[in-house]
Amino acid sequence: HMKTLKLKNKFQTNATLISNDFIDNYMVNANGEFVKVYLFLLRHLDDPCSTLTISTIADCLNNTENDILRAFRYWESKNLLSLEKDADGRITGLELEKAPALTEKKPVSQQTSPHKESTDNSEKVQQESVAAGQKSTKAIPLTSFKAQKELKSLLFIAEQYLGKTLSKTEVDTITYFYDTLGMSADLIEYLIETCAENNHKSIHYIQKVAISWADEGITTVEQARQRSANYNRNCYTVLNAFGIKNRAPAASELTYIRKWTEEMGFSLEIIQEACSRTIASTHQPSFEYADTILERWHQNQVHHLKDITALDAVFQKEKSAKKNGFSRQKSTIKNMNNFERRTYDMDSLEEQLLNSN
Repeated sequence: HMKTLKLKNKFQTNATLISNDFIDNYMVNANGEFVKVYLFLLRHLDDPCSTLTISTIADCLNNTENDILRAFRYWESKNLLSLEKDADGRITGLELEKAPALTEKKPVSQQTSPHKESTDNSEKVQQESVAAGQKSTKAIPLTSFKAQKELKSLLFIAEQYLGKTLSKTEVDTITYFYDTLGMSADLIEYLIETCAENNHKSIHYIQKVAISWADEGITTVEQARQRSANYNRNCYTVLNAFGIKNRAPAASELTYIRKWTEEMGFSLEIIQEACSRTIASTHQPSFEYADTILERWHQNQVHHLKDITALDAVFQKEKSAKKNGFSRQKSTIKNMNNFERRTYDMDSLEEQLLNSN
């Protein structure tokens, strides 16, 4: 007779469950960074004592706090997440919702029932695009014939700039710029052109730039050109202040320049001042050293050069107070030493006097 089987469990129970529905229907169209945030939330869902903040999530995922908030908004728009906020609109809690099951799509030909009075525009576009022999690139309905035409032209232009046939991810990402970020065809073309000209042909890089433009409210080619001019001026000014000529900034240097101009909001004058102080102290360009100076100024709410002068004055005052205190202390010790030496001498004098008698 058959032996009963003995089952041993070597599985890790420490695991996170993801629904197939999420993978099949939601993951496909979402930006990869958003998926990372969603998985991270799932992972920490059952933490008995959660100490998560938006900034710890950002640190764990190597993202900015803005990226995290953008992901929250995206999943909220997909009804997978609801945000709890306080009176000031600050996020105080998150609730993950059960993924709403997306109904199976019927073949396009059966989508529109002839009895419906007004045909839904998006369905009509899908029918038109299938009739035109195009593959529908994305589950998102792009609502007009103009959109279809513009997108088709954009994908063609992108292939020329990137010098290859686009992958599904690349097609989806460009569609995402157009449809979700709401960028105009002109702006997307300019975006791909400038990235490609600077030898950044990876769609991941292009997407980062697109999102940063969207964050800054850039909607026209003119605004993007202006930003790029400012950006070049910032880089040139900082490298120049360090005496670095004939090269572009390295990636790590760019991160510092961005931090100083965008995150800390310093003017170029103030950054130049930090650079010249760096050179005066270290006799060589050091972004790290300049960063410590600017961090201190940032903490002390420096906005103008005169704020630095005031800060210097306070610093000098403290320094000289310390120095005076120190020299006073030194002279006290000296006097005490003299006094002790003198008393000792007095003893020997007395002794001599006594002995001489």
